[in-house]
Amino acid sequence: MANPAQRRYNRRIIALGVVYALLLFGAVALFEAHRLHGALAYVVAILPSLPIVGMFVAIGRYLVEETDEYIRDWFVRQALIATGFSLSIATVWGFLENFDLVPHVYAYYAAILWFAGLGVGSCANRLLSRRSRA
Repeated sequence: MANPAQRRYNRRIIALGVVYALLLFGAVALFEAHRLHGALAYVVAILPSLPIVGMFVAIGRYLVEETDEYIRDWFVRQALIATGFSLSIATVWGFLENFDLVPHVYAYYAAILWFAGLGVGSCANRLLSRRSRA
């Protein structure tokens, strides 16, 4: 059962995910219709990134609000693994790209890698938990 901090975190992440999807689909539709030019194009292009930034803020708020030290420690470890995972892949890819060995990848994929790294961190937490019980 989720505690109050986890419920707030989940509500924030879900709401931000919905806003992200709406803004992304809207921006894509406007750009595909060639309706944007000048400064407005920059504003609309940036809008879908704001809920992702909000998700990082929500994660920080969760870490501050979580009162259970054990659960907070698990999430911190998960976030550290996600950080190492995403930065390692981005660094290796960057060097490969620099030497023209792989195609260019847009920078926002770093966030996607980080969120995937949360899954890797969750798996690592489960494995560490099983090992400590054995």
